[in-house]
Amino acid sequence: MLRFFFLFGYSGKLAAVGRAALQRVMLALCLLIGSGVAVAGAQPQVFFINPGHADEAFWRTSSAAMQAAARQLGFDLQVSYAGRDPLRALEIARLLAARPRDTQPDFILLSNDFGIAPDLLGLLAGTRSRFFLVYSAPDRPEEIARVGRARERISHWLGSLVPDAEMAGYQTASRLIQLGRTSGLRASNGKLKLMAIAGDRATTSSILRTRGMQRAIAAHPDAQLVQLVYGKWSRAKAREQSQWLFERHPEARLIWAGSDQMAFGAMDSLRAREGVPGQDALFTAINTSPAALAAVQSGELSALAGGHFMAGAWSLVVLYDYLHGRDFAHDEGLTLQQPMFALLTPARAARLMRQFGQDDFSSIDFRRYSKVLNPKVRHYEFTLPSWLGS
Repeated sequence: MLRFFFLFGYSGKLAAVGRAALQRVMLALCLLIGSGVAVAGAQPQVFFINPGHADEAFWRTSSAAMQAAARQLGFDLQVSYAGRDPLRALEIARLLAARPRDTQPDFILLSNDFGIAPDLLGLLAGTRSRFFLVYSAPDRPEEIARVGRARERISHWLGSLVPDAEMAGYQTASRLIQLGRTSGLRASNGKLKLMAIAGDRATTSSILRTRGMQRAIAAHPDAQLVQLVYGKWSRAKAREQSQWLFERHPEARLIWAGSDQMAFGAMDSLRAREGVPGQDALFTAINTSPAALAAVQSGELSALAGGHFMAGAWSLVVLYDYLHGRDFAHDEGLTLQQPMFALLTPARAARLMRQFGQDDFSSIDFRRYSKVLNPKVRHYEFTLPSWLGS
């Protein structure tokens, strides 16, 4: 409490150095407090550099599920949010690397959002911490050339757990095409014209989701991708882009989006043209925010894939087993790609909201997924039906 009082007592002076400097001071203070916890606690320390915003539905829910798993598995979890700012993520890594070695966390969880995992690994390579990549990991040739693969050049890089993002892109696009046929939304040339709003060009999960969408279109000869743009995961950006996309492609009635927020941005644009989502055009998205689940139930979203927000929680199951002598490398490999995505029907969306709508995941028994605690478990199964019960 005294630390916070000291900071607030000099807030006027700190404000003079500018907002960016103040944010750096606050971040350093939070990490310093976290290091004190690491000294005092006996539990294994896990630090997650969350690439999103603290108030962003997907990343907030991801952290909540991780906290529930950490409590059950005996980890002390600390989360720091980068706010979708690669420079801030790098600053968090620098501050972790600057800690005294005996206060550095036992494990650091990283993602490859915006392709910065090689830089993060480079900054942290000299620490005593062990690293685990979650949600997305380096897999492009240029990334592998820089840092190698897990347990090669950086021995403390243990491995990665990533959702099968290509499956999500394929599932949602395939469902969108099927619904386009039954809804009679063909263009004058007989094609089902589709516009796509992907996340970004560098994040592995974005690349794979887009690849899955393109694979689905290739598998359906009556579908035609008229244009692909990158909305940078932003509702406002997608709204702006879809305004001119609808002008340029008036017969395109299918809109595939790599996230719920970008789908909502495109819906905003359609409504501005007096169109009705789910009737005049069909939309699909990826993520399980409350707004997305509600849109599936109302019919505004025609297809939605989700479940991958649990990847962080599942990574703690894998690390628990690793700490207790069951190295995942022996029977799962160093890169664990799991089919965590599933299509959310209205009934499934309602069940998800009813059971976990308050970001309370304590009812999930994470311990039953552990191979150490359950010797009968031969391979990890982290699918949505396995924990949602459908």
